[in-house]
Amino acid sequence: MLAVELTGDTPATFRLTWRRDETSQTTLEEEIFGKRILVTDHDDWTVEQVIDAYRSQEDLEAGFRQAKDPHVVSFSPIRHFTDHKIRMHLFTCVLALAVAHLMRREAERAGLRLSVPALLGELGGIGETVLLHQGERGRPRARRMLTRMEPVQHQLHDLFDLGRYAPRR
Repeated sequence: MLAVELTGDTPATFRLTWRRDETSQTTLEEEIFGKRILVTDHDDWTVEQVIDAYRSQEDLEAGFRQAKDPHVVSFSPIRHFTDHKIRMHLFTCVLALAVAHLMRREAERAGLRLSVPALLGELGGIGETVLLHQGERGRPRARRMLTRMEPVQHQLHDLFDLGRYAPRR
């Protein structure tokens, strides 16, 4: 905090002096800095509900950032020209983003603290491969199998019961 003093009667005699006021700075830091004032028109909400709504604002903003991220669930590019198709595209993107957040919440409940991009990255790393082999006689055989998974991928695989979509042996 600065303490400022202006002396003199005419522009030629004006003198400005300043100094750093440590006491005022400390008082200001203790009373004001780091505090927020929340204003709402929801008179029927409890204090806890107002605080929860304020804190959930970050989640909403993160959702909008993810909606713009081409590696998560991106609204663009929109390659449609009719209003109906554009609305369906946006609906599908919002639905996909909601499902991704629900999956993140389920993973968090299971002890896996992952962001939506990290969750989608882990799930995207689970792959399937087809092994073709020729015996001595007959036609070639195909064997479908999942690729090797990391421990987090195993947990997600079990959590979301992805085995039901995996190839049968």
